[in-house]
Amino acid sequence: MTTEKKTVYMDNSATTPVRKEVVEEMLPYMTENFGNPSSIYEIGKISKHAIDKARKKVADALGAEENEIYFTSGGTESDNWAIKGIAFANRNKGKHIITSSIEHHAVLHTCAWLEGQGFEVTYLPVDKYGMVSPDEVKKAVRADTILISIMLANNEIGTIQPVEEIGKIAKENRIYFHTDAVQAIGHVPIDVNKMDIDLLSLSGHKFEGPKGCGALYIRKGTKIDILLHGGAQERKRRAGTENVPAIVGLGKAIELATAEIEESNKTLLELRERLIKGLLKIPKTHLNGHPTQRLANNVNITFEYIEGESLLLLLNAKGVFASTGSACNSSSLEPSHVLTACGVPHEIVHGSLRLSLGRMNSEQDVDRVLEAVPEIVQKLRNMSPLTPKDYRTI
Repeated sequence: MTTEKKTVYMDNSATTPVRKEVVEEMLPYMTENFGNPSSIYEIGKISKHAIDKARKKVADALGAEENEIYFTSGGTESDNWAIKGIAFANRNKGKHIITSSIEHHAVLHTCAWLEGQGFEVTYLPVDKYGMVSPDEVKKAVRADTILISIMLANNEIGTIQPVEEIGKIAKENRIYFHTDAVQAIGHVPIDVNKMDIDLLSLSGHKFEGPKGCGALYIRKGTKIDILLHGGAQERKRRAGTENVPAIVGLGKAIELATAEIEESNKTLLELRERLIKGLLKIPKTHLNGHPTQRLANNVNITFEYIEGESLLLLLNAKGVFASTGSACNSSSLEPSHVLTACGVPHEIVHGSLRLSLGRMNSEQDVDRVLEAVPEIVQKLRNMSPLTPKDYRTI
């Protein structure tokens, strides 16, 4: 006799469960192989070798060289290091940075901080699908532009940016190009040379690796300042004793995730389209993000006349876990800066729902969501004084 699955987790853009194979690879480095990688004795060398092995796995996943990969505490540190490091190391050339209005706050807040330090930042607009125009990037380039930072795929609406075209523009103008690829790993094939990427941020917990561990790819020859001082770790560029178990886990996770992209995307696309098709049957419902140039696991929907937080609470009561947008900004009452930039009207921007699929999701999960959401949306619309009579249950 089988029992029905109690919960449905569809917030994989916020974080993912750590894969069994990843945990198994990490465990020895929490117990018998516990040595400090900077130590010269045997158990220290074992840890050092494990880090080198993980570094190669990350490099292979990105089409990079091993000595271009630096381990960090996650995507936020990697974004900060890339942007601040380039800004301060190259300010003799110029103080102008180009980014987009829909970047993750780890990028936007870093750029805002740099503005307070005398740098100038151009925040490019996006179209209704959340797409950055390469032509707009080209127009924004100035003689004093030192960095372009455009994310590979958006964390809220899943839109995949024309990174290869933007990278070409940066290269032609001898400008460093950084991309936040935190949401893209395991979903989008990446080749940093083909895409002309100079710096790339990633975070393990977005692709079934451990939390608290990420990496920054820095192209060989890039002029960049150090963010963390205090030791000679990471080839004297990132101080602090390495988190060996997490680094080992990140290496295994990215190896698995990139090897399975084609197979995974095929499954996720089928589930995504089933989910979108079912949700759009609800009246006054809109899909956010690009209809095709989007992550295979991302569904972002706006329902008119309801409030997203209420929807999440009622879904939670039914055992469905989702979000309204970025988990890093979940405590804020401000409307999504991403949806606002895409032109979603202020009066409906709060009624958004992000469902992000993962390897563990099934058709049964999708069916449960499609059963729960219409009922809850109708219930909330019946309660709202803003709902027109035509969309209330009589």
